[in-house]
Amino acid sequence: MPKYLIQANYTLSGVQGLIKEGGTQRRAAVTHLVESLGGKVEAFYFAFGANDVVIIADMPDAASTIAAALTSGAGGGAEVQTTVLITPEEMDAAVQKQASYRAPGA
Repeated sequence: MPKYLIQANYTLSGVQGLIKEGGTQRRAAVTHLVESLGGKVEAFYFAFGANDVVIIADMPDAASTIAAALTSGAGGGAEVQTTVLITPEEMDAAVQKQASYRAPGA
């Protein structure tokens, strides 16, 4: 299954919900969302710094990942950024492919 890095930052209403429900309830809600779409949460952490939450999830496909992002974004509690993670083996396969390209103006 493709793996995704999900980074989230809480909005004011998201922080208020977190204070009310606690961290384990937020993890449970995210886990339920991911599992309802056929995925699995590998890691869920709250963080200091640029992001409030960092998640690594296995998802069956891009459509399921988009559905999760749309569903969580529609709740208004957090702004979410999703990144596709690439394995070293996938990178090996990519660098071995022959591509034809002309740079702009060349």
